[in-house]
Amino acid sequence: MNTIGKILTLTTFGESHGPAMGGILDGMPASVDIDLDALQRFVDRRRTGQTAGSSSRDEKDRVEVLSGIWQGKTLGTPIGFLVRNTDARSADYDDIARCYRPNHADFTWERKYGIRDPRGGGRASARETVARVVAGGIAMQALECLGIEVEARHLPVDETILKSVMAEGDTMGGIIECTVKGVPVGLGEPLFGKLHAQLAAAMMSIPSVHGFEYGDGFEMAAKRGSEVMDLFEQREDGIIGTVTNHSGGIQGGISNGEDIVMRMAFKPVPTLMREVPTVDCDGNPVTLQPRGRHDVCVVPRAVPIVEAMAALVILDNYLMKKTNVL
Repeated sequence: MNTIGKILTLTTFGESHGPAMGGILDGMPASVDIDLDALQRFVDRRRTGQTAGSSSRDEKDRVEVLSGIWQGKTLGTPIGFLVRNTDARSADYDDIARCYRPNHADFTWERKYGIRDPRGGGRASARETVARVVAGGIAMQALECLGIEVEARHLPVDETILKSVMAEGDTMGGIIECTVKGVPVGLGEPLFGKLHAQLAAAMMSIPSVHGFEYGDGFEMAAKRGSEVMDLFEQREDGIIGTVTNHSGGIQGGISNGEDIVMRMAFKPVPTLMREVPTVDCDGNPVTLQPRGRHDVCVVPRAVPIVEAMAALVILDNYLMKKTNVL
């Protein structure tokens, strides 16, 4: 399951400490203008060193486009790209290669496949998301041509609390809110292809995401139907819309033309910079020592990842809508 999408598909490859991360973005229409400099700036937003508590791993994340774009335009052929790993330190993981780190994928991956890459988590590492950001950045430029904008933000992280958490060798989580504006009516498929279900699947595939809601989300459970009803109106421009947006831009699993609003909850990073008890693959008790380079809070760096995944899902559904009518 390394591929997402129906018409616009992204397949990613690579491990955290392998030679490179990369992807193949297929199904992109031809003749879409792509600004590679703007794409690089978008990818740079995910890099470390821009906020307090981010990992000290200094990957430059230079995007190498191998195919599918020529003279600033898409060719309609698969877009292949690489982002080379240049600052991996695999030796940091030698001591824990036989240990199961709590709240990581070590135990589950090894039991499922009979083997795992212990170097930085291998493919289970959030390093994989750099390929999603490259592909999502391309999708965002295509959406901009359609008048669709994707923008996410993280709810403020208290700097005092963050410093205290860092001093204690601990980590913290947070929430990211994403809004998609300019979405036409009709994106999403009935029943098992509901737009919010596709968005939820995309967001929940991001490492550390443990919760998803759209519109009023969980708050709706404590309200009456009359309090969350989005009444229709005809606006001055003649367009029919809703007075409120409790539904978050999606009704019946299909976009209704209002802003799509969703929120994702990120768990605290599972790697602590202090001793943690666990067991090795033989079940023997061991103590993990604080080593490696890790984020204290991933939320600031995850904002472009959320935007990228939203863009891929929305553009894929836009292309699917085009196949539904003559």
